[in-house]
Amino acid sequence: MAKPVQTRHSAQRAWVRLPSGRRIDLHDPTFADVDDTDLSLGLARTFRWGGHSVWPLPMSVAQHSLLVLQIRRSQCKLDPDAQLRELLHDAEEGLLGFDPISPLKPILGEGFLALLDQMQKALFASYGLSWWTQEEKAKHKKADVLAAASEAIHVAGWSREEVRSVLNIQVTPLVDDPLVAVYGGVPWEPWTTDLANTRFLQEMQTILKSRQQ
Repeated sequence: MAKPVQTRHSAQRAWVRLPSGRRIDLHDPTFADVDDTDLSLGLARTFRWGGHSVWPLPMSVAQHSLLVLQIRRSQCKLDPDAQLRELLHDAEEGLLGFDPISPLKPILGEGFLALLDQMQKALFASYGLSWWTQEEKAKHKKADVLAAASEAIHVAGWSREEVRSVLNIQVTPLVDDPLVAVYGGVPWEPWTTDLANTRFLQEMQTILKSRQQ
C-alpha cells in the first residue's frame, strides 16, 4: 500500500483547538486574544503526577496552582501582579493539556521545554505581566517545590523517605493543607474538574479586578 503523501503544510501542522473555539498555533503562540475560561478549564482538566493518586480523583494543575499561590501568600504580601504570576505559573500546561512528570522532561528534550517557556512568556505578555525577577523566580521555585513535596506524600502516595531518596526533593513537606483554610473540605483531597475550574476562575477574576483598582 502506498504511503500517503505528506505535504509541507501537513508536516508543519501544530494547531490546538480550545473549548472556546480559539486555536493555538504552536509555531507562533502569541495569545493576543487569550480566554480566561480556556486557561481555567484546561488546567482543571490537566492532572499532576501523571494522573496517579491515592484518592478517587487525581489532582489538577488548577488546584496545584492555587496551592502554590496560597503558599506564597502565607510567606509575604503579594501585589496583584505577583499573585497573577503565581496563579498562571503553569498556565501553558493547561493550554496543551499536558503536565509531564519530571522523568519525562529529559526525554521530551530541549525543544519541548523551549516551547513551554515561549508559551509562558507569551501568556504573561498577553495579561500585561512583566517576567519574573531573579528574586521572585527563586521564591516561586521554593514554593513550587514545597507544593510538589507535599503533594507527593498526601496525593501521590510517596513516603517521606521516598520523597528525599527517590524524588530527590530535599524540603520538609507540609502537614496541613493551605487550601483548607480558604475553601474548607478534606485536607489534600483532589477536587473535581468542575470545582477546580470554578475556584481557579474565581480567583483569577478576583485578581484581575484588583489590578484595575
